[in-house]
Amino acid sequence: MKVRYAAHPVDVKTYDTERLRKHFLIDDLFLEGELKLIYSHIDRMMIGSACPKTPLYLKGEKDLGSEYFLERREIGIINIGAKGYVHVDGEKIELEDRDGLYIGKGVRQVLFESENPEQPAKFYINSAPAHQCFPMAKIKMENSKSEHQGDIKHANVRTIYKYIHPDVCQSCQLVMGITVLEENNLWNTMPAHTHDRRMEVYLYCDMPKDGVVFHMMGESHETRHIVARNEQAVISPSWSIHSAVGTAGYTIVWSMAGENQTFTDVDVVRNVDLR
Repeated sequence: MKVRYAAHPVDVKTYDTERLRKHFLIDDLFLEGELKLIYSHIDRMMIGSACPKTPLYLKGEKDLGSEYFLERREIGIINIGAKGYVHVDGEKIELEDRDGLYIGKGVRQVLFESENPEQPAKFYINSAPAHQCFPMAKIKMENSKSEHQGDIKHANVRTIYKYIHPDVCQSCQLVMGITVLEENNLWNTMPAHTHDRRMEVYLYCDMPKDGVVFHMMGESHETRHIVARNEQAVISPSWSIHSAVGTAGYTIVWSMAGENQTFTDVDVVRNVDLR
């Protein structure tokens, strides 16, 4: 497990490219045969991946101070690869590409497995602290809560699929979903916004080999950007804008944790106020 510490916005405006990437970019997810976890001090969010060739177990860690991983946590999983299985205290859950799974606090054993080790699943993992137990829920894209946004004039036509959300399944604080841009649309979340009451993580995927995304971050009057590539994630502090434009199409798996779960609780930043 690697640890990422929180950063103050006054400090971040002095960061060069490499330091921005070191603190906020996760560029080595989905390594075949590995379970990878990054522990962020920002709202204690855990970001990770499991790409099993043989079964991979989610275990308790010293950094969590718990006997088992979900002793005081909840977890969301979305598969972006081939078919696989998540074993939850002995119950085997099948996850196809774009299937999601919520697992509540108190589950002792979580095991990840691919149906075909030569074509492994790619389980994207987000976990947040939890104070209450909620039932496990499998969410397929067609059963999620969808919302169409944007217009072709601004090149931001997209559909937001809410997976772990109060309208779909209960959780303590974790919210998770997928945003799919329509063809020939390149912008996500513009005009930009912040939500000071919760942090967010973006995982970029479905990108061509030579494609890049310019992830916009920083305070509205001190913007910065990080260049992200396929299957890389960016941690966004609650004080930071988070918007993106790509050189080609892309999909975002997003997750949030913090004070509330109200999707529309955002502070919009007008384009004329960006610097």
